[in-house]
Amino acid sequence: EYGLRCLLQLARASGGDPVSIATIAEREGLGPEYVAKILGVLRSVGLIESMRGARGGYRLARPAAEVSVWEAIDALGGRFFPADYCKSHGGRLEACVHSMGCAMRPLWKWIDDTLEQGLRSVSLADLLQPRKILESKIAGAGIAIPVAVPEETS
Repeated sequence: EYGLRCLLQLARASGGDPVSIATIAEREGLGPEYVAKILGVLRSVGLIESMRGARGGYRLARPAAEVSVWEAIDALGGRFFPADYCKSHGGRLEACVHSMGCAMRPLWKWIDDTLEQGLRSVSLADLLQPRKILESKIAGAGIAIPVAVPEETS
């Protein structure tokens, strides 16, 4: 969530001056140290670049339309089913007792693959569109949007 919000601040400024950590932190209600940590990760994977100097800051490394939501989530460690998932669910044991005949692994893998496919089809530029346009794009992809999600007022 916070990583995407930071990226959207940079996407809104595309073509303009770089955006400082302090500006992003203030606009998003986050601590500057936390924003710096997020931006450091995003820079290390090449999604953003930093500019030095008095008017320095950060900006997207590519146009917002070319950066998928999946790239951001993957960079920030947000995979639903990471490769080491089974190793981290062994309970008191070193390895999961179901690792050889797991009935759940295919389900989690399918969910992870479906999430990746869907999120690869949504760019940062898409997220900057009005909600109705984004909902229309998502609906066109065959993904249901919960009706109970309230509109944000701002």
